[in-house]
Parts: sequence; C-alpha cells; structure tokens
Amino acid sequence: MTDIKKTTAKKTTKENAERGFIASQTLRDALQSVLVQLLDLQLVGKQIHWNVVGPNFRDLHQNLDEIVGIARKGSDEIAERMRALHATPDGLASTISEFTKLEQPVTTEILTTDAVDMVVKAIQSTVGVIRDVHDPVDEEDPTTADILHQYIADLEQQAWFISAETRRP
Repeated sequence: MTDIKKTTAKKTTKENAERGFIASQTLRDALQSVLVQLLDLQLVGKQIHWNVVGPNFRDLHQNLDEIVGIARKGSDEIAERMRALHATPDGLASTISEFTKLEQPVTTEILTTDAVDMVVKAIQSTVGVIRDVHDPVDEEDPTTADILHQYIADLEQQAWFISAETRRP
C-alpha cells in the first residue's frame, strides 16, 4: 500500500461468542484510511454545498448532497465492516484532520465552476486512496474488497456527472 500511515484503528478484545476473521494491522490501517477519506468527503461536500453560488446553482447544490450521501453511507459501511472484523474505527475530527488526503475548500462563497473542480478533485482523491488499498485488502479479505468496489464505481460516476458541468465537446 502506498503512503498509508499507522492510524488509531485498534484490534478489539475477543469476547463471548465472537469468532471468525480478524483483520490484520494492514487491513485495519487500510480501512481506517478509507474511512477518514469518506468522512472528510462528507465534510468537504457539505462545505461546498452550503457556499456554492452562480450558474446552475440548484443542480450542483443537489448533486453535492448525493455525493455526501454516498460518502455517509460508505463511511458507515466501512466502519461497521471494521467492527465485524474486530477493529475499532476512529472517526474523530482530530483523526480526520491528521490523516485526510483531501484538499480543504475555502470558507467563502464558491463559484459553481470552481466548486465543480473542487469536488471532482476531492472525489478523485478519495477514490485514489480506495484504489491504493484495494489490492492488499483483496488479498487478505475479498469480501471487504467487494465493498470497496461499489464505492469506487459510485464515486467515479459522481465525478463524471459533476465534471460534465464544465466540459466542452
């Protein structure tokens, strides 16, 4: 895996009837990295959503909520998968701030064309992390890799939708 730092994700203690597959440190770190990017994509998406202005405002404003929804669902699914594999997810703001790969948007109004560029870049960065960890995850746990596949497809589709706003034939 490229550039994945050790994170705060830890292994749970086995209790009661918990058995089965237990994620290695590598798998925990990979999933924690994906979790951080998805959580930050929600925040970046909402920041842009609240501050976007200009031509085609309404469509972009609504599409940003779709992206936030995908990221929200994905972060929950990844965190719950971590728990199923006896890992403890960390979604604290300080963790997101320390480990995010996403460029942070401005805190002022954002012209729709600039917003398109910002959100596409954020999606591509998130997908880049998911793609970076995919193969090592797949080697250890194909079931978890299947989850990653869906978010790659969903987010890449959104990047295409949004980027079409400013493309010229």
